[in-house]
Amino acid sequence: MLRHILNITDFEKSELDQILSVASSIADNPSRYEEVAKGKILATLFFEPSTRTRLSFESAMLRLGGSVIGFSDAACSSSAKGESPQDTARVVSGYCDLMAVRHPQAYIPHQMARLATVPVINAGDGANEHPTQTLTDLVTIHQRFGRLDGLTVGMCGDLKYGRTVHSLIQVLARYPGNRFVLIAPPALQMPREILDCLEKSGVPCTICEDLEAAIPQLDMLYMTRIQAERFEDKAEYASLKGIYVLDREKLAGAKEDMIVMHPLPRVDEIDPGVDADPRAWYFKQTRLGVYARMALMLMLLNITVQGEEGKEACPKFCFEISA
Repeated sequence: MLRHILNITDFEKSELDQILSVASSIADNPSRYEEVAKGKILATLFFEPSTRTRLSFESAMLRLGGSVIGFSDAACSSSAKGESPQDTARVVSGYCDLMAVRHPQAYIPHQMARLATVPVINAGDGANEHPTQTLTDLVTIHQRFGRLDGLTVGMCGDLKYGRTVHSLIQVLARYPGNRFVLIAPPALQMPREILDCLEKSGVPCTICEDLEAAIPQLDMLYMTRIQAERFEDKAEYASLKGIYVLDREKLAGAKEDMIVMHPLPRVDEIDPGVDADPRAWYFKQTRLGVYARMALMLMLLNITVQGEEGKEACPKFCFEISA
């Protein structure tokens, strides 16, 4: 029975709590984890450009003492010769212990997981989901607030194509007391199926277009860029580009303890003048993502680490799931 991480809903809340705990342990005691994955190999198969996600995965495995193979561009792989992603999965399974896959088309990592003989981690599939970015986000939120419940969460920008917000809202909706403020123009609002799920679950949700009016009530603001690569109509993209810009003037209306997050890369939606504000957490977010991915890979590899007084610092996943 292989465990793959393809959707954020693959996790039970108890597992998310485990990952938060392990990531915190790694952050506090990084030297304890330096060689625990020695001899293990991660394959990063990135059919779509990436900086943070790919390097974060690779950094995580190297910090655990493992090794990394893979490619950062589909043009550097046999897919340029016509090989299917499914065949790539079969081949690379024989070379590694884990695979992290990013692809511009939705559900390609899911198809690869059906044929892989090692765990597959979805590192982002088109406009669908990005589960390990969500783990990064959860670790960041927990680091700041010490909890994942009772928060007013603003999401701003491209909520239609933004896979990061699709994953994050589904997880945070599980925690009691959370409410959402979705700030986007009608053309980029959250997909109807996600809004319907929130409504059925009784999760409070407000839809609006005005960032400045919404910001005073927020505990967390999750900014996203308008993604040019997701638009078939370039004129539509041009009309929406730059519609939201968080600057120091708008941030002045926010709570003193609010945090600003962003999956990055940013284009023009957060003014660089915001970077020095203590509420700007997006660069801390990238650092915490390494710990989140380290914790996840340890669990998928069933590696435990002995902590103080012989306690397991990294518990295994407590159940099995088939692809």
